Amino acid sequence: MGKDARDFIDFLAEAGQTYWQILPLGPTGFGNSPYQALSSYAGNTYLIDLDMLIGKSLLKKEEVTKIKWAKKADQIDYGILYNERIKVLRKAAVRLAALHPQDYLQFVQEESSWLKDYAVFMAIKNDRKGAAWQTWPEELQNARSEAVRQEAYRLREDVLFWQRVQYLFFSQLKELKAYANRRGIQIIGDLPFYVAADSIDVWAHPEQFEIDSAHQLTYVSGFGPDGAHPDGQKWGNPLFNWEAMKNQNYSWWLDRAAFTAKYCDMLRIDHFQGYLSYYAVPAKDENARNGQWRRGPGLEVFRKLEEKIGKKPIIVEDLGQLTPEFMDMVRQSGYPGMRIMQYAFDPNDPGSIYMPFQYEKNTVVYTGTHDNDTLQGWIDNPDNKARIERAKAYLGLNKEEGIARGVLRGVYACSSDLAIVQMQDLLGLGSSARTNDPSGRSTPWTWRCVPGCMTKTLAAELKEKMLLYCRNNWSAGID
Repeated sequence: MGKDARDFIDFLAEAGQTYWQILPLGPTGFGNSPYQALSSYAGNTYLIDLDMLIGKSLLKKEEVTKIKWAKKADQIDYGILYNERIKVLRKAAVRLAALHPQDYLQFVQEESSWLKDYAVFMAIKNDRKGAAWQTWPEELQNARSEAVRQEAYRLREDVLFWQRVQYLFFSQLKELKAYANRRGIQIIGDLPFYVAADSIDVWAHPEQFEIDSAHQLTYVSGFGPDGAHPDGQKWGNPLFNWEAMKNQNYSWWLDRAAFTAKYCDMLRIDHFQGYLSYYAVPAKDENARNGQWRRGPGLEVFRKLEEKIGKKPIIVEDLGQLTPEFMDMVRQSGYPGMRIMQYAFDPNDPGSIYMPFQYEKNTVVYTGTHDNDTLQGWIDNPDNKARIERAKAYLGLNKEEGIARGVLRGVYACSSDLAIVQMQDLLGLGSSARTNDPSGRSTPWTWRCVPGCMTKTLAAELKEKMLLYCRNNWSAGID
């Protein structure tokens, strides 16, 4: 969240952009997915900029530079981060205590509703070498037990460390957001639908989830059987206890959503389908065949969210089962949904809602989602040959312009109010640079932008397109 992030913001401003959409910022656990975070509130310590800590005398330069943080410039090495980052941050936390910043105690007080639970959970988890909380001794599985209070006291120095490191994270995040806003860039945050089973959320608030008295999940997330998955899909996330939440006026969910919204200018709602209906799989089953569809809370929670935080601009991920009922819910919400260019041009579905001529103004068009291949990878995939041929005819693609650049032109030229393009697609990178691969064929969540790729030439090219299609950062945007 330091100089490199500011350089990217400067690039966006120079390129005539308005929005920077980011992934969830929570601390990642096993698998490194930002959609399987250890907390709905805490920030990912891997994102804390160490150079900024050097500038505040919290670290010495040699303490940072002596460590080789990655083996490849364009790939994040989570093993190195896991083993080395916390060691360095511990030194910063000790010096933070000596400096006594005036706003630290204010931060602890303001965030007390989640911060203490987070710090205690992480201290115990660290003491147990990262073991999932469901494997802890039974007395520690109850966050309000006397045993947990005793552990918190025994590990009090570590508890303080985890509090201090969150102060460092959110101090930098606030500064970064303020910098972006000064440069005319607004940040689109992301609210995941599910939480991870091994999370502070489930440990500290089991009443909000479908969990039994032995702290075991009874039903988990998934998707029903279909042609591609005859056994269905068992994802394994804990399910919200919507009935219990409703009895509490959805206060836990609302607080979680409001907290995420506080640190962004616009909010993307992940898996909007789940608020209408979701698939519940018996936790003990090997597959999802015996699951069942259940009703979600619908738009009620969003009406209450608006009452709590006001009319925050929202985008909904309206992908999945596009039933008439679901599409009607999207329309009733008034929120813009998503249109994915990679889903277009299917010769067997010429009138698909993903064809550009179908896009309504109140939508957001993407080249692909974080789960899709890069645009170049999509083009190179022989399975997409028929789609590409139709895209060539529809968009007037030619070799001189390049197929990928032509598809980007189609994104910018469509009628959607907002267009979001992944950085990999601006750089023309192939499948090796994709963000996530649900099939497991490549390592997910590891791609990183290398120094020097955000050139003035690229910024000028992008700004030219923004001006041509009236998407420049002083006239575009969703009200």
